[in-house]
Amino acid sequence: MPNTMAKTEKVNAGFVTEPEECFSWFNLCAIKASKFKLSMRLRAPKFIQIAIATVMVQLVFSVNAQVSDPLPAIYDTNQYLPLLTGKNIGVVANQTSVIGDVHLVDFLLEQEIKIKTVFAPEHGFRGKADAGEKVEDGKDAKTGLPIISLYGKNKKPSQEMLEGLDLILFDIQDVGVRFYTYISTLSYVMEAAAEKGIRVMVLDRPNPNGYFIDGPVLKSEFSSFVGLHPVPVVYALTIGEYGKMVNGEGWLKDGLNCDYTVIPCLNYRHAMRYSLPVKPSPNLPNDLSIALYPSLCFFEGTIVSVGRGTNKPFQQYGAPWATSFTHVFTPTPNEGAKYPKHENKPCYGKGYTKDDLNSYSGGIDLEPLILMYQNAPDKQKYFNAFFKKLAGTDQLQKDIEAGKSEEDIKAGWESELEYFKQIRAKYLIYQDYE
Repeated sequence: MPNTMAKTEKVNAGFVTEPEECFSWFNLCAIKASKFKLSMRLRAPKFIQIAIATVMVQLVFSVNAQVSDPLPAIYDTNQYLPLLTGKNIGVVANQTSVIGDVHLVDFLLEQEIKIKTVFAPEHGFRGKADAGEKVEDGKDAKTGLPIISLYGKNKKPSQEMLEGLDLILFDIQDVGVRFYTYISTLSYVMEAAAEKGIRVMVLDRPNPNGYFIDGPVLKSEFSSFVGLHPVPVVYALTIGEYGKMVNGEGWLKDGLNCDYTVIPCLNYRHAMRYSLPVKPSPNLPNDLSIALYPSLCFFEGTIVSVGRGTNKPFQQYGAPWATSFTHVFTPTPNEGAKYPKHENKPCYGKGYTKDDLNSYSGGIDLEPLILMYQNAPDKQKYFNAFFKKLAGTDQLQKDIEAGKSEEDIKAGWESELEYFKQIRAKYLIYQDYE
């Protein structure tokens, strides 16, 4: 499809070679040389050929390094476009659902794919709503397509919403953390589709936190939209792999099984670090915030701010009473936080920089949570009811209140994590990080 190729060429990934073609280094270098508009005459003196070939080998390795960078499945158009042709499609998407700088919905319409409905998750179709803010139904201004919210009163599509659909296409960038709600949206979509008897297809995307497993495993009595299933806070699966696990473990209601397909990412391995090209939600604007999110989000269940209402959300934490700290910020209303915690009050705590990201090797850091609890003037009011939902258990709060160290708290997770790893291994699509 010429239109498809035109769009995929927007990716800055160097020259693409067909994997089944095998060349000697010299021939490959000659081809690369021609692409760079260099002349490589085979009748030239041998030492000149060798010199040019040496330079081109360096270019080959540079180009191939770019080619091997992980890419979301949306770029592998030959794998999914034929499966969509002639079908009535529902699309679950947001602002991260892009191929180059073109939105998935616009791209599919250009390919004459029949989109009947767009479903929007938390933060909305364009990704501008605050966390927890109600997202309304409506119409996409650009295409006129109806948009149905899957956040608020309708977290799960009704059977009426799915009427006339042959397939639901899901493409949303996740961050690999249990309380990030896109995996819950996928689970409810799978459940509704299973009840209706229609297929769900996931265009997979790399997991920026896919290289470690950590945190308490959720207990069923604390199940909620910020954690539906018995998985740790960081579970090291892509969203496509996660859906496979939900299906395979019978976690859908009444043991339903969804007709489920994953289009895999290109060149992805779990050990890779992946920088998101589009921020996945208003308060995770960069790599640093995404790396810190598994640790700092616990503060959302306390009286401590994580910097919502500033230009560095999830890159700092603080509270008005923590005046012994030197770092200070003042939350004010903005696009991603209309009513931020401690609004217009100076908050004292700690800020993080890119240097912290460079030295980060994965894992949940409980020290900030413990430290702020120890400094809280009224420890009875430090935690709120939301904390146990975030933690997926009441044990973490009990451990902090009992004065346990981070090492002792994490030791209590080990057996559960080992059991989870055995479950997880059954659903891996990509090479693991260990």
